[in-house]
Amino acid sequence: MHPFASYVLRTYYKATGWNEDNLYANLTRSSNAILDFTVPRGLHLSISKSPNPLFKTTYSMTAMPSLNGSVGYIFTSCDLNVMTSRTVPFKEMIERFRVYDQPRRPEKASERVDQRDYLMYGRFYLPTGRLDALYSTRLSSTLQAMVAAISDPPSNTPAELRGRNTVANNIMISLQHDVGKWCTEYNYSAEDGMWGIRFLHNFGKLGTPADISEEAQQSQVTNKRVDEEDAVEGGSRGRLSVGAELYFSAKEKSAGVSTGVRYTTLPDATPPSAQLPSPPSSSTSPSPIPLTTYQTPITATCLFNPMLGHVSAAYTAKTSRDLAFSTRFDFNVYSFESEWTMGAEYWLRRKPPLDEEEQPTESPISYHPDGQQGVRGVLKAKMSTNNDVSLLWEGRIRNMLVSLGLVSDLSSRAKPIKAIGLELSYFSSE
Repeated sequence: MHPFASYVLRTYYKATGWNEDNLYANLTRSSNAILDFTVPRGLHLSISKSPNPLFKTTYSMTAMPSLNGSVGYIFTSCDLNVMTSRTVPFKEMIERFRVYDQPRRPEKASERVDQRDYLMYGRFYLPTGRLDALYSTRLSSTLQAMVAAISDPPSNTPAELRGRNTVANNIMISLQHDVGKWCTEYNYSAEDGMWGIRFLHNFGKLGTPADISEEAQQSQVTNKRVDEEDAVEGGSRGRLSVGAELYFSAKEKSAGVSTGVRYTTLPDATPPSAQLPSPPSSSTSPSPIPLTTYQTPITATCLFNPMLGHVSAAYTAKTSRDLAFSTRFDFNVYSFESEWTMGAEYWLRRKPPLDEEEQPTESPISYHPDGQQGVRGVLKAKMSTNNDVSLLWEGRIRNMLVSLGLVSDLSSRAKPIKAIGLELSYFSSE
């Protein structure tokens, strides 16, 4: 489940028109949502509040296995529509499988030339005294800068690392340039003097501008299919993205490189055509193409690090409205070590009211833009060839968002359960 600060940051990106999914670092986000989900450890409680649309506070406490907590503050230059934990769409708080929409050229939300959108975030941890900070600002419609800082007191450094010139503080700078068709990211880390560059290129046409009216989108959808120009008889229709990263550390005198490719089907998992009922047909006019017909949402990715010899290939598919499967194979060409991981996510829904069940089958189907009708929770499970099995349930109980999960090791008879945890999250606004 997304922490409150992550939820606010995503809301800020959405409000300012920035597409965080068009980054090379998020190339495998769809499969990671199923195969790399985080299971809470111990008992964790989080309470957050939005006194006004610009300012937010968040408090968290972990009671087990040790007692610690944190206090955080968030301030933005633009009003954010942050809902409460009772009313927020559940899928916005969950990292889940998605086939992301066509890339679009970002549009700056602010109409004033002399005003830049920005977000400031700070969190102080107790009793360690660690301080985290983040500053994000839009320099232009296609350019965004981020500065992140970590300050950790020397007393928190492990004894075995003391006296080795270990730096507990770090500043990381990132400059992102996104034009829709491609996105480039420049990074710098002061701790080890590391410079890096990442880029991602998307083949095919761009999506419609973010500021296009809903009526215009519906008009375009009803006149032609979303994937009309990419249609190929007898084959799969999709979109291809390729990217790479290169980094160099002046302090460590080392370098690294990796490449990746992603293929996703078209239309997307929730295309605009699937959100609209089919127009009524008449006997005099030809039958329109069913707008709700689309191929199975699929995402396939492959990453390769030539210096380390590591190859990772993942395949994820949504077999039904509520069920998605994913599998990943990791292999090292130098040591021949390999690992196979597979997982699934299943969405739980409330039983529809009686009046909805009695509706005639020939009536048009009403589609929700996010497909979140009656969602009350999600079940996730994953296992790998190293005998690790993880289970996670996330849902909503009254006004709270709840996560409950466990991690087990099937090869250990003495300690089959490695970790178990419960997380409770509540936030409100006025």
